[in-house]
Amino acid sequence: MERHRPWAEERACAILAEHQHLRGALLPMLHALQEEFGYIDDAALPLLAKTLNLSRAEIHGVVSFYHEFRRQRPGQHVLKVCRAEACQSMGAEALIAHIQDHLRIDFGHTSADGRFSLEAVYCLGNCALSPSLLLDDTLHGRVSPARFDALTAPLVQEAAE
Repeated sequence: MERHRPWAEERACAILAEHQHLRGALLPMLHALQEEFGYIDDAALPLLAKTLNLSRAEIHGVVSFYHEFRRQRPGQHVLKVCRAEACQSMGAEALIAHIQDHLRIDFGHTSADGRFSLEAVYCLGNCALSPSLLLDDTLHGRVSPARFDALTAPLVQEAAE
């Protein structure tokens, strides 16, 4: 299941044109680019700078300031695991160790097969159902290592086929 299109400068320019009229257009443009491509490609920075009459350094500063913006293409499935206190107190560290061992990746990385990216977040607002994670933007609570395996089994199986 491919969630994002491959980088295409022509499409990126169209996205920028669609948002150029907005006041404070940089953030909406960045969000739209990431929605389309899954990340902010290096080639987008000069396009944004030219469109908005800003320096590349200004664009880079905004992209690097906000943790939600990715600079590399994510895996087909993105896991965001909560590391806030409530989740930690309910076993998030054991869950994280299991996920890292099971998928052989660390936070901020993508598995060798390109299937999964692992990201840390610091509150999903699901504290009553800790530990929590987002799997492809779907929130899951009370996630144990066994429940994690059940959630990802169809995705792992899909890769094997």
